[in-house]
Amino acid sequence: MRAIWIVASLLALPGCAVQQATISGTASAIKASDINPMPRDRLLDGGTLRWGLSEYPAQWNQNHIDGNLANVKTVMDALLPHPFRSDERARVAVDPAYVTSAEVTATTPRQVVTYTLNPAAKWSDGKPITYADYVAQWKALNGTNKAYRVAVITGYQDIASVARGRNDHQVVVTFIRPFGDWRSLFSPLYPASANATAEAFNSGWTNRIPVTAGPFKLEAFDPTAKTVTLARNPAWWGTRAKLEQIIFRGLESDARIGAFTNGELDVFDIGPSAPDLARARASRDSVVRQAAGPDFRHLTFNGESPVLSDVRVRQALALGVDRKVLAQSDLQGLNWPVTLLDNHFLMNSQEGYQSNAGDLGAANLVRAGQLLDAAGWKLAQDVRSRNGRPLQVRFVIPSGLQLAKSEGELVQAMLRRLGVKVSLQTVPNNDFFTKYIIPGNYDIAPFSYMGTPFPVSASYGTYANGVTRTGDDITWNANLGRSGTPQIDKALRLAGAELDPAKAQTQLNAADRLIWQQVNVLPLYQRPQTVAVRTTLANIGARGFRDLNYSDIGFIAH
Repeated sequence: MRAIWIVASLLALPGCAVQQATISGTASAIKASDINPMPRDRLLDGGTLRWGLSEYPAQWNQNHIDGNLANVKTVMDALLPHPFRSDERARVAVDPAYVTSAEVTATTPRQVVTYTLNPAAKWSDGKPITYADYVAQWKALNGTNKAYRVAVITGYQDIASVARGRNDHQVVVTFIRPFGDWRSLFSPLYPASANATAEAFNSGWTNRIPVTAGPFKLEAFDPTAKTVTLARNPAWWGTRAKLEQIIFRGLESDARIGAFTNGELDVFDIGPSAPDLARARASRDSVVRQAAGPDFRHLTFNGESPVLSDVRVRQALALGVDRKVLAQSDLQGLNWPVTLLDNHFLMNSQEGYQSNAGDLGAANLVRAGQLLDAAGWKLAQDVRSRNGRPLQVRFVIPSGLQLAKSEGELVQAMLRRLGVKVSLQTVPNNDFFTKYIIPGNYDIAPFSYMGTPFPVSASYGTYANGVTRTGDDITWNANLGRSGTPQIDKALRLAGAELDPAKAQTQLNAADRLIWQQVNVLPLYQRPQTVAVRTTLANIGARGFRDLNYSDIGFIAH
């Protein structure tokens, strides 16, 4: 599992909880999750759930750079194996539908992890899930074959071998070096056929989901309606799904709230929109569920942009941004405390959290001006220029998201005080990541990172330095900010190799201090997870760190 980007990494170490807290100025408590939990015997058998997504993805390989999206995860969580499941406190345990046991069986001379697989588990093509699927995924994701367009190689690059144990349903993983977040690996697990060749990995799951192994199966794609329909899997060996069908539908923000209020959707993530929250609350037969989200809002700075390639310029622009003003604007009307996030890995309420922002944590126009002067951008008549070229940056935002537009306008006004011109570029929502952020076609962009219960492995790829390929080409994988240093990589490796959670937190904070100075990602705040749900639904809503059990989602019997 890795940090996943969402429009609109960061969680506790295994065993560390998102603590309950009280929202400042209110009597209500921030929940770790809010999903209306209910036993299965109180739910109807059958029904169709209509689930709104913020886009209609094309790449369904979640391990591919273009498939590393929250919407892809939402759909694929109903279809693919995950060796481990997380509860709302970010505590993980094996999912017995796929794995009956997984444990460290040796630490010297090397760390060895042994998985015992559920022999009943099968792919939709009839093939059993075996050690061969684990071998193929390791080979595809370990970074040795650059033809695979992998989102993250963290953890897989630390494996020396993946081998058959005493039978086809035992997997023995031997590590080159200690890897503390080993439970994050092979999740989700794709069939060996998806990883057999670079072509299969890169193209085999584009507009296709050829093989599944979950409580639901793929029934249909409809590119015109932008829907993906799943049906209950009759061959599922686990607890039978309550729902008969799930229809996922890709819509932009303003269209999603309209569809919900019109009764065309049953659930969707409202995101950080106070107007949409108010409309959802006023909608008939609906409830808004809210919990501490496993994600944070931020601005990403493109280190390969000609204007921002100088770290002094990135630092200056960060100092020109008043993060508190942005947070107050974003969170207005959301019943959520305005608390700045000063850490790239751990949330404010998590064990081990500390502020590592240093002198970049607060706006400082004087210092920002000094840095721009040193970088050769001189101020004349309220505009900075160098060699006759004005200092201008593109702030790229997705269409249909008022929050991002407001953020852009605020940053535009803030940086104008420094003599920096910010041009706002609105792009189609579906193109935001694939055509702009991932290829590096932007200067500054606002979005959110959604993490997992594994802060090191989830976020390593986000901040890892680029890898030089043929000629001068650099592959950045999941590092969308396109900046890094060998020192950051070393600090992250030390954190990832530490098996003691307390010591890992110390190493993680050391890495975080270095990342702040690079200004790859400028954190703003931990996001509330706000989900509109029909009152008749149970076991779905604001999940926090919890992995939803899709078999248990259903409509309440009356």
